[in-house]
Amino acid sequence: MKPIIGVTASKEADGMEYKMNLRNIRAIEQAGGIPVILPYYSDYQEITVLLDKMDGLYLPGGYDIDPSLFQEEPNPGLGTIIPERDRLEKEIIPYFLEKDKPVLGVCRGCQILNVVTGGTMYQDLDSQYPKQLIQHTQKAAFHHRSHGVTIAPSSLLGRLVQAGEIRVNSYHHQANRTLGKDFMISAVAGDGVMEAFESKIHRFVLGVQWHPEGLINLSEDASLAIYQGFIQACKGI
Repeated sequence: MKPIIGVTASKEADGMEYKMNLRNIRAIEQAGGIPVILPYYSDYQEITVLLDKMDGLYLPGGYDIDPSLFQEEPNPGLGTIIPERDRLEKEIIPYFLEKDKPVLGVCRGCQILNVVTGGTMYQDLDSQYPKQLIQHTQKAAFHHRSHGVTIAPSSLLGRLVQAGEIRVNSYHHQANRTLGKDFMISAVAGDGVMEAFESKIHRFVLGVQWHPEGLINLSEDASLAIYQGFIQACKGI
């Protein structure tokens, strides 16, 4: 039986339709999972029966995160936020952590995972990061690997990708600043920006700042290994 993976979706700020990059769905399928898009319910308790049937949670990219979730006022550089998505993820992430079900977050997904567990963010790197930045919002095709990241070799991420450094694509102007309790940094960019983190107490909880779903079909072993490791964890292997 293939594991069932709950996937959170986005939407346009003034729209009523779900929005999902198909690359995310294909990445989960290719790694051996069955993706199911989770609905925006007004009452979280109504979807706990559905969550019980999920073997893991996938948090894809999307718009910015409401800074009130980490007790800040909006920075002038803050972009579009989708409060409905923030609300859903704030409710369901603790469920998966409490049940020790695997969680994988990419880009915005890794940021909301950190914020919900007590971490903080840079709302806008260009105006808030104290050091000289490399380019984190690349002006190149989605599959282009624009910069390198250095990976802690003993980390979950290091064991998955079997490398101390890889090159990644990059489409973010926000980033994690401080981590919540029981998490550790797995990878950093050349300018020190946090590029990945993971749990020290769960079987598989991993957040990566780049978009491995955009590299998985390009003979990119590291990206495929991330999704395969996630799905294997969802199988209980």
